[in-house]
Amino acid sequence: MTSDDRSATYFKFLNLLNAVRDLSSFPSLDALEERLLNTLAAAWHTNRRITVVEAMGILPDTSTATVYRRLKTLRKKGLLAIQLDDTDHRVKYVLPTEAATEYFSQLADCLVKARRR
Repeated sequence: MTSDDRSATYFKFLNLLNAVRDLSSFPSLDALEERLLNTLAAAWHTNRRITVVEAMGILPDTSTATVYRRLKTLRKKGLLAIQLDDTDHRVKYVLPTEAATEYFSQLADCLVKARRR
């Protein structure tokens, strides 16, 4: 695959991604929410449990207060859930919801489609 082919695939992916965002039943995300969700997803993919406190520091160039507000927004949008630790109720974990899993599934479909064309 040439560099031009890879670039074309990437641009097809972006176009498909924008179409999914425009037509999707998923709530719209601002750039920071999307970045935070993607960063959390990378951790979840490795079966890592992320506490709310850890999540607040997961974007080093963004204040913890701003990340916390975005966590609350993503929760209201149905893309995150908060779960109390079984033994220490002071510890809360940030978990993906079914909606988040479906969102990432649709993004993956965009990648597959972009490579096929």
